[in-house]
Amino acid sequence: MLGLWLLALLHVYIGWRIAPQLPAPLAVAGFVALLLTTASLIPVAFAGRRVRDRSVADRWTWVGMLALGLFAILLVLTLLRDLVLLAAWPFALPPLAAPTAVAVPVLAALALAWGLAGARRTARVRHVDVPIAGLPAALHGFTIAQISDIHVGPTVKRAYLQAIVDTVNRLDADAVAITGDLVDGRVADLRDDVAPLAGLRAREGAFFVTGNHEYYSGADEWIAQLRTLGLRVLNNEHVLIERGDARLVLAGVTDHSAHHFDPRERSDPRRALAGAPADAALRVLLAHQPRSAAAAAEAGFDAQLSGHTHGGQIWPFNFFVPLQQPFTAGLHRLGSMWIYVSRGTGYWGPPLRLGAPSEITRLRFVAA
Repeated sequence: MLGLWLLALLHVYIGWRIAPQLPAPLAVAGFVALLLTTASLIPVAFAGRRVRDRSVADRWTWVGMLALGLFAILLVLTLLRDLVLLAAWPFALPPLAAPTAVAVPVLAALALAWGLAGARRTARVRHVDVPIAGLPAALHGFTIAQISDIHVGPTVKRAYLQAIVDTVNRLDADAVAITGDLVDGRVADLRDDVAPLAGLRAREGAFFVTGNHEYYSGADEWIAQLRTLGLRVLNNEHVLIERGDARLVLAGVTDHSAHHFDPRERSDPRRALAGAPADAALRVLLAHQPRSAAAAAEAGFDAQLSGHTHGGQIWPFNFFVPLQQPFTAGLHRLGSMWIYVSRGTGYWGPPLRLGAPSEITRLRFVAA
């Protein structure tokens, strides 16, 4: 109930700051009608998930999430407009109230269209070299195709995932890593939509670690289902990959928050590395959240691949990611360990991406 009141108050704020400054009564009426529509549709996006008919629920989620995205854009632009007006107030500038008020809905419409196109397109491939000191020649050029945070669910379906799988397969990678938040929903509802994962191809196979959304959706059921599709699920464990006389340890941990759902599932990089050969030339950890990095570095990993942040997904929310995570996106160094954080291959919530493009990442380990 508190959330609904806050939603209503923020809509009132937008209307109060913008509508009176619009140049024509028709524009005022249209803008107020738009705000009433978004305020009505946003709760439907969440209530729709309880509808038994999944096709009906998905359609309501679609329109509700678009309304949420438009509202978020309008709110940000209204706040920015107020800051501009405040900064301009001490100066003798031409009147800015009316033109900036018109700019808010115009820019919001453009941003909505741009963000929707960015979210719904198939993620582009991002090529990243990770330099490793002393990497043997046999492992030089070892590639991992990373996908993350696809969020198969009400608005992300089979065709969307199939396009991702096709792109990954064209990379001809040594291994595929899925670093969590693959799904938003139950196995019973999404079994057919995730089926394309069975077509993933890589010389060493495809590997998966859980994200927080798997635990919201029934992690045990999903782990069992993904194994039937040929994915190797790494729950605080590792596999050993040999190339000539060189060995690579590829490990994975459960999500950083897993113990809140099941105490037995606590994320543990040391446990994931237990029993690995001491002479392994490269140790790579798959961990959904970047904040696993400190424990991974202490455990002795050379690199960690993560997701979770979406790179912020919609500007300016990327500026808030550091409040929870040590890294937002891209390649970083923590002591002697590299950490790469994917911006995600899909999206969550509103089907929008602004300032944080989705990605399929081809990571290549090279001798430093």
